[in-house]
Amino acid sequence: MTTKALDWIASSYSGGGGSCIEWAPEHAATTGEFLVRDSKTPTAPHLSLSADAWSGLVQFAKAHG
Repeated sequence: MTTKALDWIASSYSGGGGSCIEWAPEHAATTGEFLVRDSKTPTAPHLSLSADAWSGLVQFAKAHG
């Protein structure tokens, strides 16, 4: 069985400053699991968030970004 590589996209809040997170939206749509990683260290471990936790992270970023 072959595992498809994840397609990661940068957060729209990153502003191009190099301090941003990336997430895998196709994986989230398929599984309901929201994967998040640091764009500066893409090979490091990533976070796995539930839909509720992802929503909370987005709301926090909007309020404090």
